[in-house]
Amino acid sequence: MKYISTRGQMEPIEFQDAVMTGLAPDGGLLLPQELPDVGNKLEAWSKLSYTELAFEVIRLFATDIPDADLKQLIDDSYATFEHPEVCPSVDVGDFQILELFHGPTLAFKDVALQFLGNLFAYILEKRGGKLNILGATSGDTGSAAIHGVRGKPNINIFIMHPEGRTSPLQEKQMTSVLDANVFNLAVDGSFDDCQNIMKTTFGDVPFKTEHSLGSVNSVNWARVLAQTVYYFYAAFRTLEKTGASTVQFSVPTGNFGDILAGYLAQQMGLPVSKLILATNENDILTRFFNTGEYSKAQAVPTISPSMDIQVASNFERYLYFKVGKDAAKLVDLMNDFKDKGVLKVALNETGVVDDLFAAGRGDTASTLETIKRYKEQYGYVLDPHTAVGVYVAEKFRSPESPTICLATAHPAKFTQAIIDAIGEAVHHPTLDALEHAETRCETIANDVDLVKQYLVEHI
Repeated sequence: MKYISTRGQMEPIEFQDAVMTGLAPDGGLLLPQELPDVGNKLEAWSKLSYTELAFEVIRLFATDIPDADLKQLIDDSYATFEHPEVCPSVDVGDFQILELFHGPTLAFKDVALQFLGNLFAYILEKRGGKLNILGATSGDTGSAAIHGVRGKPNINIFIMHPEGRTSPLQEKQMTSVLDANVFNLAVDGSFDDCQNIMKTTFGDVPFKTEHSLGSVNSVNWARVLAQTVYYFYAAFRTLEKTGASTVQFSVPTGNFGDILAGYLAQQMGLPVSKLILATNENDILTRFFNTGEYSKAQAVPTISPSMDIQVASNFERYLYFKVGKDAAKLVDLMNDFKDKGVLKVALNETGVVDDLFAAGRGDTASTLETIKRYKEQYGYVLDPHTAVGVYVAEKFRSPESPTICLATAHPAKFTQAIIDAIGEAVHHPTLDALEHAETRCETIANDVDLVKQYLVEHI
């Protein structure tokens, strides 16, 4: 399996090179040349454990890693999860809630980043050299990435987060990791500012090459790939339980990486009737799928901070498929967005961008009300991001196609929002242990040159 750039200006490369490259040299995102059709494998796959399924899915894309090595990488990655199923589904009201928060940092990002951390270490051990990871986080990616590579030889990790705009526990999960290879930077700006610094730095190809920079953000193909697995696993469990022939997924969405994984699973042959895209007040993606216009607005801080994003870094991958894999057309659209802050695609004959997607928005009041209602009715506490997905999913229920709602984080990570919704906090021992933990973090201006200078001084 070879990988190409969405922008068409790169020779095809192997999987391990794609992992280490992150963002393509032409500024595009990496995708496999072709997606495999797995329709004839679904019945056999449906009987596998999570780790067995992960091996079967990922091996189709990681063809330059020997099977025995890949199996060991996967087994090691998911041994860190506290639930035997890794990503279990539970019945809550009309929905299946897919719990993706049983990893070390209690967020769905662990599913990909435990694997990616081990993958980086494996490739560096085989090839030699060092890797300096630069990442931007709106909350959960940073801590999951840090916990994926902390203490690993030949790897440094530099994570930028918007100062004061992550939850206190999310911040502490990052800044309390004191390993010598971990560097936390609080940027005076928004997550979009952090992401812009990261993309601009990676766009400086000589700098990126000289300092061996790599990415853990969902621009890294391996992250999206690892996330496709739980769509297959959850669909199999729900189809088995309900006897239905299709399922739909509701996904709280910020950077478009998580729902993109679902889109790719559907393209590979998983029987998904609908992908329900749920945003908070930062609704650039909802507006796009409902109107065909992708236009920037000011990012607004909310109680679901991991979704407080106005420029979705994975959107370009979807757009590449949307324009028929025409790299030149894709570049024109991305240039429109860069120059004018807006790009447009035509609506189809049913008046939407894509019949596979339904999109909706849940504001803060709706989110709090949903958390309260589900606690009262079902005794189940949703985190604020998951609650946005559940609230929007309620608008798109289908009698034929059961809805699986992705639970992207443990509610204990969002103390104030949960107290505001149900009047009391939810606890988890992993987070309670952080209360008096020592922290280390440096504040830095929203300035790409200052961040690059910091990297040079600390690599």
